[in-house]
Amino acid sequence: MEKKDLIYQLKNAVAWISINRTSQRNAISIQAIDLFLNALEQAQKDSNVRAVCITGIGDKAFCSGADLSGSMNTDDKKTVQESFQKYSDLLFKLSTFPKPTVAKINGYCLAGGTGFMLASDIVIARSDTKFGTPEVNVGLFPMMIGALIFRNVPRKKAMEMILLGEKLSANQALDMGMLTRIVPYEQLDYEVDQVLKKLCEKSPLSIKMGKKAFIEAEQKPLKDAIAFLSQKLLEVASTEDAIEGISAFLEKRPPVFKGK
Repeated sequence: MEKKDLIYQLKNAVAWISINRTSQRNAISIQAIDLFLNALEQAQKDSNVRAVCITGIGDKAFCSGADLSGSMNTDDKKTVQESFQKYSDLLFKLSTFPKPTVAKINGYCLAGGTGFMLASDIVIARSDTKFGTPEVNVGLFPMMIGALIFRNVPRKKAMEMILLGEKLSANQALDMGMLTRIVPYEQLDYEVDQVLKKLCEKSPLSIKMGKKAFIEAEQKPLKDAIAFLSQKLLEVASTEDAIEGISAFLEKRPPVFKGK
C-alpha cells in the first residue's frame, strides 16, 4: 500500500489531520498540501465533526516546513508558483476555518509549520519543542506566514525571530504569543484530548457564527466592528442552541446542542 503524506481520521467527533513524513521531519510536500486541503474540506462538510486537530506523526517533529528537495528544488517556475499558491490557499482556509482548530505540537515546528500553528485557534505544545523561522539561513524569507506572525507576535520580537533565523524554546514561543499553553512530554496527549473534549461539548453553530464574525470584524474600524458584532450577537442569541444553553444554565443541567 502506498504511504500517504497525510492521514485523516475521525475520532469522537474530532477530525485528526496528521502529516505523515517522519523521515523528512514531517516537511510538507505539495502532495501533503493537496491532501490537507481535501481533509479540511471533508471536515467542514461532515456534520459529525465538531473540532479539528492538526499534528505530525511520530514524536520528533510537528512540521519542519516546506520540503526543499521537492517542488522548490526545480527550475520550473510554474511548478514553484503553483506550490506557493496552494500553500497560501491552505493557510487562508485554515485561518478562516468555521470549526475550532487545535494544533498539537509534538516536536520541531519550523518555517511553514509555523504557519499551520499560527493559523490554528488553539496551540498546545510539548515543553521540549523548538520553534522558529529559519528561512533566512538558506536565502529565503518567511513571506506568507509573515501575515500570520504579525497577527500573533509583537513586531520587534517577530522581526528578531525572522531576521536571526534562530530556534526558539517553547517558553520563548509562549511569551511571544505563538502558543496557547505548554505541557510536559508525558502530558501532551491528555491535555489535547481534554481541550478537544470541551470544544466538542460547545454549540457548533455559535462557534461557526462567532469565528466568522470575528474574522470579518478584524478588517473594520473599531466603531464599525462593535456595531457589526452587536448585530451578530443578536443573531447568535436567536438560535435554538442559545435558547437551549440559557435554559440549561438556569435549570442547572448540561445543555444539549443540536447545531440549530
